[in-house]
Amino acid sequence: MNMQHSFTSPLSFPRRSLSSPVQSIMSNNATIQPPVSMESRAPAVGGPAPPNMAGGQGGVVGHIDREQIYTWIQELTHPETREQALLELSKKREVVPDLAPLLWHSFGTIAALLQEIVMIYPVINPPNLTAQQSNRVCNALALLQCVASHPETRTPFLSAHIPLFLYPFLHTVSKSRPFEYLRLTSLGVVGALVKTDEQEVINFLLTTEIIPLCLRIMESGSELSKTVATFILQKILLDETGLSYICQTYERFSHVATVLGKMVQGLVKEPSARLLKHVIRCYLRLSDNPRAKEALRQVLPDQLRDSTFSNLLREDNNTKKWLSQLLLNLMSPSDAHTSFVTQ
Repeated sequence: MNMQHSFTSPLSFPRRSLSSPVQSIMSNNATIQPPVSMESRAPAVGGPAPPNMAGGQGGVVGHIDREQIYTWIQELTHPETREQALLELSKKREVVPDLAPLLWHSFGTIAALLQEIVMIYPVINPPNLTAQQSNRVCNALALLQCVASHPETRTPFLSAHIPLFLYPFLHTVSKSRPFEYLRLTSLGVVGALVKTDEQEVINFLLTTEIIPLCLRIMESGSELSKTVATFILQKILLDETGLSYICQTYERFSHVATVLGKMVQGLVKEPSARLLKHVIRCYLRLSDNPRAKEALRQVLPDQLRDSTFSNLLREDNNTKKWLSQLLLNLMSPSDAHTSFVTQ
């Protein structure tokens, strides 16, 4: 059977994420300490928001010096005090519930954060990013992630197309730690957006090249970057518009299925339960589309059909259920009848 037969004529993913000013800046030359813990930079993929985001829990917010917060925000607009202010505010972003509105509505603050991002463009191509530069821009990105996470600031954040400023970082391929931190923190901003399950977020992302960017990181990134990128793809697929978009053409579906297949092969060599969880969830969601389901019957990796990952999934009942449902979805009517008779 020709898998392509059931899909419409191929169309590529959109590639309008880089505006012409960004492209020109990236062609120039110019000259981050790594963040304390990159685990803390990544979104809690699939999990709840950190408990200390809620005002008053454990009394944490009550101990914050509000005047000091205001001072640091004001210092963001001054180049000579900005680096320290970025560091201090990035530490406080999860214990100050209204930090996002404060940042968004303070004069010149978002412009200062964007300036930090734009200043890094010349050193990502060719790749000359230092650990100190990476740390500084990651602190700025952490504050943008805070803005992206807050319900009051998320919509204007999208309306201003601010995520597009991060896409040049997702284009980088250097495997050095400063670049890996930069990609991971940038993914964290997008992850914070999709975690809300809001239609406007999906609609915005589908007009950009976030899907092919995530797919490339899923192929070649670190385990944590792969996990966050796969989580973003999963959230897009879970949206009806996102699933329909990816399954609209054979080329789009094939690109996603090919990368997922390579990830399964990689997980055989380097097991990761949390990454496997999101890969299986993506496959399961694809099987909800009739044309994708027919194609998956032919291309689903054998390792998901046999007991290759049994030990890895032993303690994860949800993922085991997803895998069982996926295999059930992909059974042909004759296979399902045979299975029922032999039970």
